[in-house]
Amino acid sequence: MEKAIEQAVGRVIQTMRDNLGEQLTIDDMARTAMFSKFHFSRAFQRVTGVSPGRFLSALRLQEAKRLLVSTSLTVTDISHRIGYNSVGTFSSRFRDSVGVSPTTYRQLGGFAPRGAIDSRRRISRRPSATLQGEVSSLVPDRLGLIFVGLFADRIPQGQPIRCAVLHHPGPYQLDAVPPGNWYLLAHSVAAGLEAVVHGPPNAGQTLCVGANGPIAIGPDTGVKRADVQLLPRSLDPSVLEALLDVRSVALSVGAA
Repeated sequence: MEKAIEQAVGRVIQTMRDNLGEQLTIDDMARTAMFSKFHFSRAFQRVTGVSPGRFLSALRLQEAKRLLVSTSLTVTDISHRIGYNSVGTFSSRFRDSVGVSPTTYRQLGGFAPRGAIDSRRRISRRPSATLQGEVSSLVPDRLGLIFVGLFADRIPQGQPIRCAVLHHPGPYQLDAVPPGNWYLLAHSVAAGLEAVVHGPPNAGQTLCVGANGPIAIGPDTGVKRADVQLLPRSLDPSVLEALLDVRSVALSVGAA
């Protein structure tokens, strides 16, 4: 039964990808899944971790970012191509998510500056904690470098607040984690492709992905444990939004 649910959700995700410019409703998605609307929303949330609407919004944002850096289409044309009737609404949501306007993002070649990312969320200066745990995998032979990042949302946007890179499954540690509710994302690309940080991976590439959260860090938290297991999984918005940022930041810091 679980396999059938995952396949149904997969059909809906493919429909989203094929129709980013269309006004897909929950009813449309439920018909594609062949579920009732109520059952579909719950099943989609269980499989992906986010609502259908948020998943679709993340796909649209990712496509907008791709079009901004790989085509000469105007911002207005891009907004219409991904399903926004108002360029103002698109630009506002893009800025809220990425930290800069679509035009600035294009001028920067697809890399939002760190200051723009950090300005979206005020990081507490109160006492910080250490987050540590174990990264495991049922398919260790399929792994290259493992990237671990800590984000403020289930669908990560921008650079991680803390990150690390591991050579193989095992213990990780993230220091100076500020108070808040955080989401841990771990993923690994195939061996030999880890250093490709200036472009997204092939859309059909299967990665090994794991997530844990929300993880509550309080002002008195000293050490918090959070384990994560990597499983083979096709690209989804969580990975698409975070992949470049985690890899580029983590590789610049150096291997753990």
